[in-house]
Order: sequence, then C-alpha cells, then structure tokens
Amino acid sequence: MPAPDFTALAVRLIEWHALHQRSLPWRDAPAGERDAYRVWISEIMLQQTRVETVVTYFERWMARFPNLDALATADLHDVLKEWEGLGYYARARNLHKAAQRVMADYGGQLPATRAAILDLPGIGAYTAGAILSLAYAQAEPILDGNVKRVLTRLFDIDRPINDPAVLRDLWALALALVEAAPAGQAGISNEALMELGAMLCTPQNPRCLLCPLAVHCRSAAAGTQAERPVMPPRKQTPHYDVAAGIIWQGEPYHSSVLIAQRPADGMLGGLWEFPGGKRDPEDVDLPACLRREIDEELAIEIEAGDLLTTVKHAYTHFRITLHAFHARYRAGTPQAIGCTDWRWVELAKLDQFPFPVTDQKIIAALRLYA
Repeated sequence: MPAPDFTALAVRLIEWHALHQRSLPWRDAPAGERDAYRVWISEIMLQQTRVETVVTYFERWMARFPNLDALATADLHDVLKEWEGLGYYARARNLHKAAQRVMADYGGQLPATRAAILDLPGIGAYTAGAILSLAYAQAEPILDGNVKRVLTRLFDIDRPINDPAVLRDLWALALALVEAAPAGQAGISNEALMELGAMLCTPQNPRCLLCPLAVHCRSAAAGTQAERPVMPPRKQTPHYDVAAGIIWQGEPYHSSVLIAQRPADGMLGGLWEFPGGKRDPEDVDLPACLRREIDEELAIEIEAGDLLTTVKHAYTHFRITLHAFHARYRAGTPQAIGCTDWRWVELAKLDQFPFPVTDQKIIAALRLYA
C-alpha cells in the first residue's frame, strides 16, 4: 500500500464528520471555536466514562458552575457532590485546583499555549490537545482510546498498544494528520477522528463498509481489524473483602449515624463514607475486621451487629466485596486518625454529602428499612 496521504485522510474525515457527527451539549459551536472551559470540562468528564453518562452530568455541572470563576470559588465539598457517581474523583479535585490557578495566573481564561496548559493540575497531553484544537483551532494532536484504535488499524500496527515506541509512533501519526487538515480545521479533524472510533471503528465488529477511510486502511486490506490494536496480556485482578460500619449513636434508624471523610490526597479523596477497611489475614472474621478498623481510624469502641448489605464493585486495578454491618457506638470520643473529618449525621441528611458509589448503595439499602 502506498505511503499515506494525510491531507486526503483529513479531508475525508472532515467531510464524513459534517454529515454524521452526534449532537452533544458540549458541541455548541463548531470545533475550533468553542468555549475553552466547556471543552475542558467535557473532556475531563469523558475520560474513562461513557458519552451517554456524561451528558447528564455535563448539563448539571454547567448549571451549577457555568464558568471558571464559579468553579474556582466553589467549595470543594460542592464540587465533589456534583461529581458524585462519575468516579475517578481526582479529576474533580484537579478541576477545582486548576480553576483556582487559572483565575489567579491567567485572569480567568484557560491559556492557549501547550506548555502553560500542561502545567495545570490534571491536564495531560490528550486534554491539552483537545482544548487547544477544539477551542483555539491549533494543530495539536489528540490520542485517546478511540484514536489509538483507529490509527493502529489504519496503519496495521502489530505491536502492543502499551509499548512506548508504539505510543510515540501514534502521537507522530496523530500530529501528521492534524497538521494536514485544512487551515482552521484542526479541531474538526481531531473530533472527526474521535467520532470515527466511537461510531464506526468500534472495539468489536467495526463497520468497515461505512468507514470513510476504508480505502486507506491497511488492516482492512489485510483483514486484521479484529486483531488491532494488539493488547497487552491481562493481569489477574486482586480481590479484597472490606467491612464498613453503619455506626448508630443510639437506636438504629432513630439516631444519627457516624460518617468519615477520606484523606484528600488518597483514593476517593474528600468523599465521605461509612468507616471501615480491608480485612487483614489476622482478622478472624469481618466483624473483627470492622472493630479493628474503627479503632485504628477513629479510636472508638463499637459493637458490630447484623449485616445490612453486601456490595461488589470493580475499580481500575482491583475488585472489592464491601460488607456493611450495623454497629452500635459504645465508648470513646471519635478522633480523625485515619480520616480527615467525621460527623454524626441524621439518615435524612446524608444526601448533603458526596459519597462513593459503594456507599450510595449502602444508603439505598438503609432507606429500604427506614
């Protein structure tokens, strides 16, 4: 197959995109002319999250934090509450930090240079390229999961996708493609590439007959679409049993319950939870695990009671089974030893706090019996 004509590829992508692009709330202006704040928020939300899920969150976020100033001056508690359910909460914390930096250092306008935008918390090479091309029409490349898949098939790359040399090659190809786009249309070319991966060049059963790049696609010519990209071997995902306590100050369902705030710099940082932790080998059973964890985290004595519910959840690198037990507060003054803060809260007021998905399921189970 002859060397790729990047100009022809870019033109075909742009023409296809004009006819087939999806209508999404963050696409309120042509690519290259959009509000940088809206581009930034949408791209951060779309990381590791399906478009269908993001639409509702994006619209609600924009109603609450319509601009950088509104986000920068908001309390982190409120930011995390709006993010509740999207997962990967470091994204929300970094948005808040970056907004404050932009207000302080750039007069409330996201910078339009690669070096400056990469210096902001939570912004990497992909997000920088998205903002610079979609908001400022700069010929900056993007490389998300969809684009990686399209490019590895288009050029029939037969090496593992996580190989550093392959990633360098993919960035180079993405740059060549965006630089070949007609003047002022770099953002449209980038968006078309992402859209192609989402709509046609899908992980399973790619719709090659409808693809505007099919005549240029080396995988299509070789019949290797299903083998691209080459994925690294999957590692076994560890599993942990976790005990959580619904610690009642008095009678269950007729008194306040104890919640704790996770450390800001850790996993799920800043969120609130029913306190507890991972079972250790020396714990004879889950109630023993719960008593130990509560002593280590809050320095109080509890009496573990009946199991309320069991929640299974998968994170990026491990899985848990969370066992939520009713518990009775017995002695001691709670201290923030293994947490940032703690509160006694009425069951009806738990909605005022941002919780991880697992703890939201515990709350739902509690309300079945309240």
